[in-house]
Amino acid sequence: MSEPRRSFTTLSSQALQAVYGPSDLEAFDPSAELGLPGAYPYTRGIHPTMYRGRLWTMRQFAGFASARETNDRYRYLLGQGQTGLSVAFHFPTLMGYDSDHPRARGEVGKCGVAIDSLEDMEVLFSGIPLETVTTSMTINPPAAVLLAMYLVVAEKQGADWKQVSGTIQNDILKEYSAQHSYIYPPAPSMRLIVDTVEFCATEVPKWNPISISGYHIREAGSTAVQELAFTLADGIAYMDACVKRGLDVDRCAARFSFFFDAHMDFFEEIAKFRAARRLWARLMKERFKAKDPRSLMLRFHTQTAGCSLTAQQPYNNVVRTTIEAMAAVLGGTQSLHTNALDETLALPTEQSAEIALRTQQIIAYESGIPNVIDPLAGSYFVESLTASMERDAMAIIEKIDAMGGMLAAIEAAYPQREIMDASMRYQRQLETGEKVIVGVNAFAKEKDDTLAILKISEEIEAEQAARLSALRARRTPGLLETHQRILKEKAASDENLMPYILDAVRSYITVGEICGAFREVWGEYHDPGHF
Repeated sequence: MSEPRRSFTTLSSQALQAVYGPSDLEAFDPSAELGLPGAYPYTRGIHPTMYRGRLWTMRQFAGFASARETNDRYRYLLGQGQTGLSVAFHFPTLMGYDSDHPRARGEVGKCGVAIDSLEDMEVLFSGIPLETVTTSMTINPPAAVLLAMYLVVAEKQGADWKQVSGTIQNDILKEYSAQHSYIYPPAPSMRLIVDTVEFCATEVPKWNPISISGYHIREAGSTAVQELAFTLADGIAYMDACVKRGLDVDRCAARFSFFFDAHMDFFEEIAKFRAARRLWARLMKERFKAKDPRSLMLRFHTQTAGCSLTAQQPYNNVVRTTIEAMAAVLGGTQSLHTNALDETLALPTEQSAEIALRTQQIIAYESGIPNVIDPLAGSYFVESLTASMERDAMAIIEKIDAMGGMLAAIEAAYPQREIMDASMRYQRQLETGEKVIVGVNAFAKEKDDTLAILKISEEIEAEQAARLSALRARRTPGLLETHQRILKEKAASDENLMPYILDAVRSYITVGEICGAFREVWGEYHDPGHF
């Protein structure tokens, strides 16, 4: 077999020199561009001691079938040394439908856990103390509802909301531009997000009410620079919305969090993370006039690249995930999910989930990587790549500013077109062999390895529908109508919706019933079909 043609560019097609040296950093001022870890502009990390003081949170994304089965998986992973939870909801919950809705048919429990009511949430976290475990929930249009359910479960456990910590993704802008899991039009969607930010600032101060996500932008096909630029532009739009509401920047910015992809180009990813911190710190200081140092710190979760996994030769995915996880750690992530080798085929088995967790633990305890903070600082190549990443991302942000901000850019389909073009360009590079994926367009085998994969029982759908039917039968007659009437009245007002959502959740009103009330007032968003 002939050796594949090599391309001396980054994964995002930025040309690379053979050697980098002092001339590439002639304008580089270490005191201004780097500083020290835990100090502005945070290029080297947001904490003075970084992983010498505390390792990143090992937060494996998990959810499948019913709440009971997912609870078993959570307890297993916590027993294996996982240090935080991350909830994957099935698609009906993501879209604000209950499991017995016609549009949920065939999807119940298949790609995440089925959560319809507070009853399910109580089972999901049974035996797990929510005052001491941090939880991330990947949920967007119904994020306020799922947050309310989580808080009521904590309340029933006797937890103090002031001590409860975790994250809801709650990032709708990247849904319009990349992932397309949306319910409502942009204006009410943004209103809900600001409601959660405002509520959490007072009632749940350790909670991150938003995780601004570049991950899905990258998975949709963007370049690393586009991922960085569009993510921070989304962050600017959310901050602008909070300021317009009258919220103090330093009251809410410290709880903004971010979520990035760790892809296969090792140095490009490290540079992206370092540039993200520096660029966000400067934006917060110069554009938003933030005074609290915590408002300047870009805190982020990382997930290894799902789109880099292959169904062909799936054991190669362990190596890919390891490289990506190392880039995330060298880039200074605060928490990390490592993908399982079988995730391109199905949800992870218990064994593959354990291997993914062990990958993080081996990096943490055996590799020596976390022992020195930002060990690549001062590298001619890494610093040059970090600077170019920041410069190119800022140019895109300025272009978005000129359009009137990210909402206007999305309405004009600017990020959608850019992502599509980048995705098509990469696909052509694979087809011509300019870019190589081992086992796919090079070093392929006639017969790939077979894996035992996780299969979700078809009985889950009927069981979940029966649970819902029994729940509705137990509720006081007229209770649903009362809560839906209040929710619709408040949705048409300017009041913060979180207290009314909490009241509905406590009465076991379901996700679909709450979202249905809002649908009646706000309507639904439909892709305008730019392409």
